[in-house]
Amino acid sequence: MEQLKWVVLAIAVVMYALVIAFQKKKVWFTSIAAILVIILGMIFPGGIFSIPEDILALEGSAPAHMYSLVHAFLDIINWNVILIYLGSMIIAALFIYSKVPVKIADAIVSGCKNTGIAMVAILAMTGIISIFVENVATVLVMAPIALALCKKLKIDPTFFMIGLAVMSNLEGTATLVGDPPSMIFASYAGYSFNDFFVHQNTLSIFFIVQTGMLAGCIFFYCFFAKNGKNKIESEGEPVVSWVPLVLLLLMIFGLAGVSFIHTSFEYTSGILVAILGLIGLLWYKFVQKKSADDVRTMVKELDWETIFFLLGIFVVIGGIRETGLLNDFAVFLAGITGGSKLLGFVIILVVSIVISGFVDNVPYIIAMLPVAESMAKTMELKPELFMFALLVGSCLGGNLTPFGASANIVAMGIVKKEGYPMKFSGWLKVGVPFTLITTTAAALLLWVLWS
Repeated sequence: MEQLKWVVLAIAVVMYALVIAFQKKKVWFTSIAAILVIILGMIFPGGIFSIPEDILALEGSAPAHMYSLVHAFLDIINWNVILIYLGSMIIAALFIYSKVPVKIADAIVSGCKNTGIAMVAILAMTGIISIFVENVATVLVMAPIALALCKKLKIDPTFFMIGLAVMSNLEGTATLVGDPPSMIFASYAGYSFNDFFVHQNTLSIFFIVQTGMLAGCIFFYCFFAKNGKNKIESEGEPVVSWVPLVLLLLMIFGLAGVSFIHTSFEYTSGILVAILGLIGLLWYKFVQKKSADDVRTMVKELDWETIFFLLGIFVVIGGIRETGLLNDFAVFLAGITGGSKLLGFVIILVVSIVISGFVDNVPYIIAMLPVAESMAKTMELKPELFMFALLVGSCLGGNLTPFGASANIVAMGIVKKEGYPMKFSGWLKVGVPFTLITTTAAALLLWVLWS
């Protein structure tokens, strides 16, 4: 059975290689890999997935072989994360439809003294929205304002669109509902919504990320200061409805309230967000008097690819975790550090930045959280030091290249449609310094607070 761990690792390595090489088919590769892992688990009970002794004793019977299938779907797949992501995507789509984000951004632009401040204010607003709304949706919400401003200034919108993407990626890390990696981290570490602000009487990941945001705003002000200092008036756009904003606030405060409820039921947060999303769809259909086709179109345009991608990744990484490979990797990394807390911190941070610059950070987060925690425990440190370093490095590292995050790809598509094809080198001009500056700022505060 020992060799099965290497078979599962080989499946994962091939899966990752194919995902990187053929991004458009990534769901196929993760799904096939997940099916292979489940089949192996069924053929060799106890060889991959953990099975209780009383069921394992029935190895020759159907229950022992079927347990891996049931265990994979009910325990390995994190349905709470799936429900939160699905519900928040629906609310985000309705939020875009409402035009409320555009109204808020217009007010910010009108209140700014010059274009440099206005551009940074829009980027800051992008970050604030991304705290609670999925990153891709945030870029789509703010893109029209950014493009309109660039047209008035008669400048290439490429770098401004890069700014929208990287700022949304940065702030998506700040709260439980901002981005899938944060949801995954919260589920793994047992963090409530409030723990992202204060945990164990210490400032938590929210404030660490805000340090990076302040550094990012300073960087972009210096970058865009050359575009002139004349005041630009924005053109107002009427709000369709305030209801999606109410749903968004209910989601935020509801998740905060649920964090105070101590229960063994694992899906409270996910069901809450999913119900709010369903209410939003019903409001869209009956109050806004949309046709069934309109509702189907909205649902169809949700990011289902990421949902199915997550399902496959959960199974494959779950298989790796339960075979003990991650514990072996943790011991290896802890050995490399030689017991040095600072070296371990830097290794996790740097490796996370580099890998996430080219690979989707969701599977990386799922795979590495147990590694970071095991490393910290092996070295008798607070697990938050390494787990936060992993979260900061992997989420901010996605800003490094145009392929490091979904929001980056969306931003490239928008400017290409506007007639400004984005080059890889053009992204690096902004992405590299932004990533280094923001990650360094966040890492310094993280070290001071949790080391």
